Amino acid sequence: MRLPPLQIQVESQYVADQSAPEKQQFLFQYTVTMENRHDQTLTLTHRHWKITDGNGSLNEVSGEGVVGQTPTLAPGERFSYSSAVTLATPVGSMAGFYTLLSEDGQVLQSPIDRFPLNNPRSLH
Repeated sequence: MRLPPLQIQVESQYVADQSAPEKQQFLFQYTVTMENRHDQTLTLTHRHWKITDGNGSLNEVSGEGVVGQTPTLAPGERFSYSSAVTLATPVGSMAGFYTLLSEDGQVLQSPIDRFPLNNPRSLH
């Protein structure tokens, strides 16, 4: 079994001062760090997220690149970025995949494992 082309780590945190629980708006920031573990240079062309809130509502988001960029990573190179998402509940999760283009023209996908979005003050 071949390893995914990227090693991906995600850290998330609840942003209390930008949330409005009384309006069912809970903001979560997440930082993604990816490392190219493929033997070729890769360009991240697209992202696809499945965002699930605590009620089980699913929102799928796709688009070009990440935070307005389409980073190119040589083998072993790392790239990090931060973004945010607002949920209607104090807990949820995200998962998805990145689409990549290798220097020889292959289109590859690298999965992003599900990670939690939790307000530490909420019970679940």
